Amino acid sequence: MWKLSFIFVAFSVVRCLAHDSDSKSVLVYSSDQFLTEVSKQNHFVMFFAPWCGHCSRLSPTWDQLADKYNSAEKNSVKIAKVDCTVETSLCSEQDVTGYPTLKLFKTGEDEGVKYRGTRDLASLTTFISEQLGIEEPDSVPELPEPVNGLIELTEETFEDHIREGKHFVKFYAPWCGHCQKLAPTWDDLARSFEYDTTVTIGKVDCTVHRSVCNTFDIVGYPTLLWIEDGKKLQKYQGQRTLEDLKSFVSRMLTPSDATATEQETDTDDNSPIAVLSGENFESGVASGFAFVKFFAPWCGHCKRLAPTWEELGKKFVGNELVRIVKVDCTQEISKDLCNRQEVDGFPTLFLYKNGEKIEEYNGSRSLDDLYEFVLKHLPHDEL
Repeated sequence: MWKLSFIFVAFSVVRCLAHDSDSKSVLVYSSDQFLTEVSKQNHFVMFFAPWCGHCSRLSPTWDQLADKYNSAEKNSVKIAKVDCTVETSLCSEQDVTGYPTLKLFKTGEDEGVKYRGTRDLASLTTFISEQLGIEEPDSVPELPEPVNGLIELTEETFEDHIREGKHFVKFYAPWCGHCQKLAPTWDDLARSFEYDTTVTIGKVDCTVHRSVCNTFDIVGYPTLLWIEDGKKLQKYQGQRTLEDLKSFVSRMLTPSDATATEQETDTDDNSPIAVLSGENFESGVASGFAFVKFFAPWCGHCKRLAPTWEELGKKFVGNELVRIVKVDCTQEISKDLCNRQEVDGFPTLFLYKNGEKIEEYNGSRSLDDLYEFVLKHLPHDEL
């Protein structure tokens, strides 16, 4: 599923620099080195992409893990990493379905054991010990320092904070009774995830930081939004109990490989979706409206959207004014196209009118919302 390619060279180089660390302990393997070294000794390997935010956040901890094991006198396991934007075939063979993927390879065994726990040093060390039967010396474990508490966001900090990663944000007004009622529960929610590096719990006072709230069209309080890599993915509309909120966060944090069985395919001749590439894209969107999904086959969010996108295509069957389209940005023939169209994440949804890009869709990915988005742009006599 991770048949990766280096789509945005300049962007990835910058992110690569951000991922690099000062540690000399971590072993960086090519495909040949991986095959040779892993057969000799136990290895715990991080398969990563330089542009991956979660990989960057894990990197300091991975360096600490390497410092602990790679320099030990009796070395029970080697800590290494593989850049999947370079070693694409290896990562595909290892069934890397999300970044980062962590796998422990035991000497003499062909298959690695995938690590699925929290990514703090203590948990990673415990996993190694359990898998390899290593007895750690008796000691009182130190309580890790919280990485996240409830984060008060402002106009100055909001954009940088949400640019990467996953965030659950409460937009509120101090005078709002429902907000006041939710406040202690929201504090408890933040404490529940204060050791989790994969999500932050935040809040924004809309009476002070109005521009932030206007950006996300906040019209009522409290509004609870799930935001990933700077884009609003979902508005929470469930019960506001602590358990319901925790369940929602846990569901949204489900690894993308949990949906790995659903594949993007272009082989269905009966599909209502037009499949375009760098060769025929301009002609394919030249007239009328084209709603285009730029995707990567390995992207978990893309896979979750795929059946909804098919249903959206069915809704416009027979409408000569509208085409529902998808473009695979990992295909060699489409890389330059995706770069020129400023696709900086997957999936990216753009609406085109007569060949011109007129709007990016950043709303909920429900069928009804996607359908309404297209309809609002059509001439009234086409409705």
